[in-house]
Amino acid sequence: MKLSRWAVQIARIILPIAVSGMLAMAPMTAAAQAVYPNRPVRVIVPFSAGSGTDILARIVAERLTKSLGKAFVVDNKQGADGIIGTDQIAKATPDGYTLGFVPSSPIVMNPALYAKLPFDPIKDLVPVSSMAMLSCVLGVQPELPIKNVQELIGYAKSNPGKLNYAAGSTFTHLAGEMFKHLSGANIVAIPYKGTAPQVTAMLGKEVDLIFDPFLAVQHIKSGKIRPIAVTSSHRSSIFPDLPTLQEAGLLDYQVETWIGMFAPPGTPKSIVDLLFAEMAKIIASPEVRARLAELSYDPIVESQEQFAKRIVADTTRWAKIVKDANFQVNK
Repeated sequence: MKLSRWAVQIARIILPIAVSGMLAMAPMTAAAQAVYPNRPVRVIVPFSAGSGTDILARIVAERLTKSLGKAFVVDNKQGADGIIGTDQIAKATPDGYTLGFVPSSPIVMNPALYAKLPFDPIKDLVPVSSMAMLSCVLGVQPELPIKNVQELIGYAKSNPGKLNYAAGSTFTHLAGEMFKHLSGANIVAIPYKGTAPQVTAMLGKEVDLIFDPFLAVQHIKSGKIRPIAVTSSHRSSIFPDLPTLQEAGLLDYQVETWIGMFAPPGTPKSIVDLLFAEMAKIIASPEVRARLAELSYDPIVESQEQFAKRIVADTTRWAKIVKDANFQVNK
């Protein structure tokens, strides 16, 4: 069908305008898609409020909110040794609006302790950035006749099964189990739903011992808990007079955990890279480093590739530890 001369003239006028408008809108649309975040971001912490992971997550969320202009909101989803919250991170929509702040235990320790997990820690989580490393203080009730590690071992062996310790997380549970394995001491694990509740239990005299991830520093300094050692390979800057458990005679003892940010698989690389860059700024901040030192955390500065390699290496290491120590694996 032939167009009229009038229609052709109209088309010659309108078509260039329409094409020009579409071309003008294209970069605007792409720019709009590139803006992140444009709404609040949920940050899942798979442990209780007040735990070490929660404290660090809130430090990070506050600074990301300021630097990126939208709220980063911490959401505690504790339970099942961190499995519940970590599973929610792994299965979240991969759009950058659900992230996770997770310690090493659900990622590298749980695979050795649980016959089956609802997610694959290696395949179903994208490591965005590590942040810090943490160990524990081994503390006892001040009423007990125990002032050092060797006295603890001797007392436990003389009173098998009498002493108990708080197991508020996989991390603190394994710290106690490794102590039992290497010392030959028969002590009993009492489960709690988080590291903050285990401190409360210790202050309430519900348990005799605690492997505390430096949440109870003020109570240790006030004398409510007697510290006798640290679980790291080096002494703590907060309690420099405390020996490591290696120095106290357990030569192969070393229990530390790291904490980092994760995203669901499929999260756009541009968003992951942006978050990594922001995390690097946060970790480099003198204010944050001072806060980490107060909490006895050591900052970790590494690339995303190095973080991923750390996860694989730690998974292999904990699998061997659990097997060699014959820890009970959860079904």
